[in-house]
Amino acid sequence: MPADIDPRLLRSFVAVAEELHFTRAAARRHVAQQALSRDVRRLEREVGAELFVRTTRQVTLTGDGERLLPYARRVLRAQDELTAAFGQARPLLVDVNSPGVGTARRVLLRARELAPDVELMARYESGLTGAAGEVLAGRLDVSFGRFAGLDPVLRAGLEQQPVRFEPMAVLLPVAHRLAGRDRVPLAELAGEQVYAGAGNPRTPEWTDLARRLFEGHGVEVASPHPLAIGEEEFQRMMAKTGNPILVVQEFPAMPGTVHRPLTDPVPLSPVSLVWRKGLVHPGLTALRRAASLLAADEGWLRRPVGGWIPAMDSAVMNVHG
Repeated sequence: MPADIDPRLLRSFVAVAEELHFTRAAARRHVAQQALSRDVRRLEREVGAELFVRTTRQVTLTGDGERLLPYARRVLRAQDELTAAFGQARPLLVDVNSPGVGTARRVLLRARELAPDVELMARYESGLTGAAGEVLAGRLDVSFGRFAGLDPVLRAGLEQQPVRFEPMAVLLPVAHRLAGRDRVPLAELAGEQVYAGAGNPRTPEWTDLARRLFEGHGVEVASPHPLAIGEEEFQRMMAKTGNPILVVQEFPAMPGTVHRPLTDPVPLSPVSLVWRKGLVHPGLTALRRAASLLAADEGWLRRPVGGWIPAMDSAVMNVHG
C-alpha cells in the first residue's frame, strides 16, 4: 500500500461502488468510461487487491472493496472539508423543483445574496423522491420538499432542515363550477377527481400528501395521466382532462386557469431543505442561513389557525437541524 493515494482514484472508486455501473459512474464523474476504468485499475494495483467483480451483466464489490469503501469516503469527506475551508469550492447543485415556483427559488436567491462568491447552480427535478436519488448518488447536492414522505431507505442517507409550512391551493379551469369562488373549502371538492401527480415516479410524496388530505372528504386523487414535461404539455393535459390540480399557493399563473386557496382546513405542504449526510460546502451553509432568515422574517414555520399537515410530518417539521 503506497503512503499517498491520489484522491481522484478514490473518487472514481466510490462512484463505481455506489452506482455499481461503470457507465453511470463515468457520467457522474464527468469523465470518459475508459478513464474511469483506468483509475479503478490503478487503484487496485496500488492497494494490491481486486475491488470489483465485473461481468457482462453486473458489477459488484469484492470483500476488499467493501472494506475500502468507508475509508475512502472518510478521506474524501475530509478533503471536501479542507476545500470548503481554504479553497475555491466547486459549484453547489441545487434542485429547486420547477422553474418559477416559490419557496425553493426564494431560498436560493437569498443564499446567493448572502454568499455572492459561491456558485449555486439551479437544477429542476420536479419532485423530492426523484431528486433524493440524485442527491445520494452525488449528481445533485441539495433539494427541497416533503421529507416525511420519502422512503425510509432514502431518508437514511439524508439530512434536512424544516423551511416552511406552505399553504396549498387548487388550479381550476376557468369554466370550472368553483372558478368564481375566492377560496375553495375542501368540502366543495367532494365528488371531484383532483390531479396530484399520481403515477409520476418523481413525486410520490406529493401524491401521498394529497391522499391524506382528501381522505374522509369525498375527494379522489385523479388516476395517472401521461407524464407532461414542460409548461406547454402540462397546460395541454390539463385542458384535455379538466381535472382540478393540487398546487401550492405560490404556483405560477397559467393561461386558461384560476388559482384558488383551499380552506376548511387550510392544508399545508411541509417543505424541508434536504442534503446528503456529511456534505460540507459554503453554499449549503448559505442556503441553511437563507432558509432560517426567510422563515423568521415571513413566519414560514408558524402554523396558521386551522392549518393541517399529516401527523407523520409533525415530528419532522419540529426538528430544526
